[in-house]
Amino acid sequence: MVRKEIGDKGEYMSYEDFLELCDEDTLAEWVDGKIEMYSPASNLHQDVVRWLTSVLSIYVEAKKQGVIRPAPFQMKTGRDLPGREPDIIFIMKENLDMLKETHLDGPADLVIEVVSSDSLLRDRGERFAEYELGGVKEYWILDPNLKRLDFFVLKGGRYERRAEDEVGIYRSEVIRGFWVNGGWFWNLPPVLEVLKELGLI
Repeated sequence: MVRKEIGDKGEYMSYEDFLELCDEDTLAEWVDGKIEMYSPASNLHQDVVRWLTSVLSIYVEAKKQGVIRPAPFQMKTGRDLPGREPDIIFIMKENLDMLKETHLDGPADLVIEVVSSDSLLRDRGERFAEYELGGVKEYWILDPNLKRLDFFVLKGGRYERRAEDEVGIYRSEVIRGFWVNGGWFWNLPPVLEVLKELGLI
């Protein structure tokens, strides 16, 4: 775990020091020079993240569009912005130079947050504003408890909301050709069935 005495004294910590002190088992983010701890995820949260990571990873690899990184993996969108640990990030092939050993040095092309009980305000408030300011091109907020989906695309420096079509399909504007049926998130159909619907098998 983090050496708590550094963060607990209220002293400023550089992002580089944060990365050096925290390993993949540390549930923390870097915010305003301080370590911000967060709670372990629930089974429901992890089920959605695992399922979506599997679908996305296979799709972008098959289409040679880039890479998927699930948490724990840091993203630092800008010098004066926090270091966050999104649930899932997608980096386009042409932006892979931003992918460092322990973090993404710049905005992901797509960020997905699965809301948990302690992250609701962060996902819809702080992170929303930071990802918008930091230049994340597409942002999904998935709330399994409320069965609510929110999709946003960056246009002119501001997020514009996008909605599913009349049959519940949302088409990503960042991952070419990728779409999801909103109902999938609440029953998590077998990954192979989803890949078949997406035309991969």
